Amino acid sequence: MEQPSYELTTLFDQLGLPSDDKAIDDFIMAHPLAPEIKLVDADFWEEHQRVLLKEWMRADGEEAVVVDQLNVRLHDGK
Repeated sequence: MEQPSYELTTLFDQLGLPSDDKAIDDFIMAHPLAPEIKLVDADFWEEHQRVLLKEWMRADGEEAVVVDQLNVRLHDGK
């Protein structure tokens, strides 16, 4: 059985956000994070989104890598 592949589009789908490339880029540009703010502490997440991000980070697999990619992009603003 093939393991699922995790990408930013998958994460955005799970978060209930538009998940095409332009929508992801637009979201990241609209929500830059200051270096001292942790991804899960950002004020733009709803509680269920925050819970999902924490679950994916704890998964310690492809899911965690995708959350880390989002974290880096939000902190870089691109």
